[in-house]
Amino acid sequence: MAKIPFNEKELEVVGTYKNRLGVEMPVLNYPCTMAEADKANRLDRDPIFMQMGIETALLCPDIIPDDRARGFVLMDKPVAREDFGGKDMFGIEWVFVPKVGGSMVKPGNPTLEDAAEWKNIIKMPDIDSWDWEASHEACKPYLDAAEGKSISLWFLNGMWFERLISFMDFEGAAMALLDEDQVESVKEIAHEITSLYLRMMDKFAKYFPEIKAISVHDDWGSQGAPFFSEQIAREVYLPEMKRFTDAVHSHGWICDLHSCGHVEDRCGVFVDAGFDSWTPMAMNDTVALWEKYGDKITIGVINPFHFDPATATEEEQRECARKYAEKFCKPGTTVQWSTYNNAAEMTPAFFTELYKQSRIAYSK
Repeated sequence: MAKIPFNEKELEVVGTYKNRLGVEMPVLNYPCTMAEADKANRLDRDPIFMQMGIETALLCPDIIPDDRARGFVLMDKPVAREDFGGKDMFGIEWVFVPKVGGSMVKPGNPTLEDAAEWKNIIKMPDIDSWDWEASHEACKPYLDAAEGKSISLWFLNGMWFERLISFMDFEGAAMALLDEDQVESVKEIAHEITSLYLRMMDKFAKYFPEIKAISVHDDWGSQGAPFFSEQIAREVYLPEMKRFTDAVHSHGWICDLHSCGHVEDRCGVFVDAGFDSWTPMAMNDTVALWEKYGDKITIGVINPFHFDPATATEEEQRECARKYAEKFCKPGTTVQWSTYNNAAEMTPAFFTELYKQSRIAYSK
């Protein structure tokens, strides 16, 4: 896309919306759609303005049993909290925990105790039997309401290591990666799970033409360190991750990774796998990650110029935005505001100034 010169008229407020914290935020007179801005940033790596969490709308349709089992259904018709949990698409039982707003597999009775036995125990779901047309019809009001935004399909439940955990419990999954008698079977499982998701992706491409991005969920670390070595990551999971991102890109879609934990040392794997973006949790050094990988992957960077939204003046908020843009809106790199970690600091004044400064920087 050709550079779009910044025009002060873009700062006109043409509407408002409430963010997830209930703060009323301005809708500006943008020079393009949110989907175009998202593609320019994360896929084309030639930003129009900084990614700030306004560009995307997550889609979690309950045609995938995992979404209801995990307690994350984002579509037009809400699902009652008491209906969350239950069996995922492999028939594994999940229990929804209201206090934490998520689910976990019933512990202590793993479906698979030896990875080498997976072919006799794990049955792939019959996705052809799912009513794809009805699912799209049910989601259409939600999709229509997000018109102009980048619709991002969220593949929950973990595709690789987290999926293995759901089959084997954490201890069994961790040991299987270290056991010479099981690791080849773990690779086979990863390959078959990836193949399943590629078939699911083709279904979504056919029945959900609104989709512009895929976000795949796979947590790789605890608060202090990754769950497994880089050698294991590269040997077992990197080939399947690259296979997956190549397929996503073949549809012209953005491929985002959601991976929690202290896994900054695995960012090189994520880059080599071909992911377009990743928003690390706060225990990772997001500034250092951007400095090292910002020319290769869009990193969600936590604000290093913090202010207190309750006490900072509007000018102090704008000055913080100017510092953030000066630091991170650099030619040849991309960045996204870490809404996951800094939601409260995205005030109307900060947002407007950050938008303006990023537009000026990126339009040169």
